[in-house]
Amino acid sequence: MQTIFITGTDTDAGKTYVAVALLQGLKALGYRTVAQKPVAAGVDDTGFNTDALQLQQHVTEPLSYDLVNPYCLNDAVAPHLAAEKAGLCIEPAVLSNELQKLQNADADIALVEGAGGWLLPLDDKSTMADWVIDQQLPVLLVVGMKLGCLNHALLTEREIERSGLKLLGWVANCIDPDMAYQQENIRYLQQKLAAPCLGVLPYQSEPQINTSLASALVKQM
Repeated sequence: MQTIFITGTDTDAGKTYVAVALLQGLKALGYRTVAQKPVAAGVDDTGFNTDALQLQQHVTEPLSYDLVNPYCLNDAVAPHLAAEKAGLCIEPAVLSNELQKLQNADADIALVEGAGGWLLPLDDKSTMADWVIDQQLPVLLVVGMKLGCLNHALLTEREIERSGLKLLGWVANCIDPDMAYQQENIRYLQQKLAAPCLGVLPYQSEPQINTSLASALVKQM
């Protein structure tokens, strides 16, 4: 099974939106998929995280919610702070164990969605990036197209490259319909980022089946 970690330029870049578009596209191409959001902060009225529920809904292979989202924290704040308030510690060993369970599923591709940006803290000493490096997962970067994204994208790529991990590519996710010079910003990133642009997702309320994005990702795997 090929496992891919999805990170973003920041919290609102649209990682789940892109993950769902990919899951839909991969399914249309005939791939069996599973997905996981190891750490999520913020729950709905039923006590579940809405991002994790979307991943659970769109995979082809049935998964329990606990496997999709091992750490579900109530407060919609930085996860290490939400965990501290809940009297919990986010244990990398637990994340690794749950990832192994996911990878034991009968599927072709696993998407693992991070929380926040690349250097999201898990506690006072470690970040989500440290865990991804330990697992040696290839990375897909979601760039939320808005004012400030150029700096965020370039810094994130630099940090991923410094880690030694493979950056498969990036997706321009047009989250701000009123962004000035949107296409010029996308062209700038296409010129400056070393990783290939796998697709540009227009502003839409719901992700659409995108086989071209899924195909582009598969080619980079």
